[in-house]
Amino acid sequence: MRIIGMDIHRVAAEVVSLLDGEIVKLGRVQMLRNKLEEFARRELTHDDHVVIEATGNAAAVAEVLSPYVNRIVIANPKRECQEFRVWAAIMDPMEVPHGTTQNTPHS
Repeated sequence: MRIIGMDIHRVAAEVVSLLDGEIVKLGRVQMLRNKLEEFARRELTHDDHVVIEATGNAAAVAEVLSPYVNRIVIANPKRECQEFRVWAAIMDPMEVPHGTTQNTPHS
């Protein structure tokens, strides 16, 4: 399973992937629908899990990318134990079903 991380800003997102312990920079993607779709078609697979930083436009980005990937999690980096919560949400398909744009923390 490959995990894609997106640090979203107003005009662009920095994107990295994590697979088998290796982090690879996938570059910068403009925050335009056509550029996000182009990126998704070129770089993403239906097996990928995408973690998006919780920002004002995170839900819109998730909506554009969701047809191309297995799962999307919107993560708030300011929340306590966020790294665990994101990992738990990715590993537990009952917590965050395909197409969901929320990170549901475990109790």
